[in-house]
Amino acid sequence: MQSKSHGKAWLLLLALPYIAMLWVPSYNSAEPAWLGFPFFYWYQLLWVALSSIIVAVVFTMTRP
Repeated sequence: MQSKSHGKAWLLLLALPYIAMLWVPSYNSAEPAWLGFPFFYWYQLLWVALSSIIVAVVFTMTRP
């Protein structure tokens, strides 16, 4: 059985997508383009998939 503090540590992973999206200067550019999409767009779409994976990992690791 996990301790409560160990389970709460996994919740910190949920902050990653917020930090990545709120730090706009890190992805505010058109290059490098991928399949005709500017970096600005595909970076955000990549985080949609990554966020889903992160939520699934946190859910699995914090489930009683």
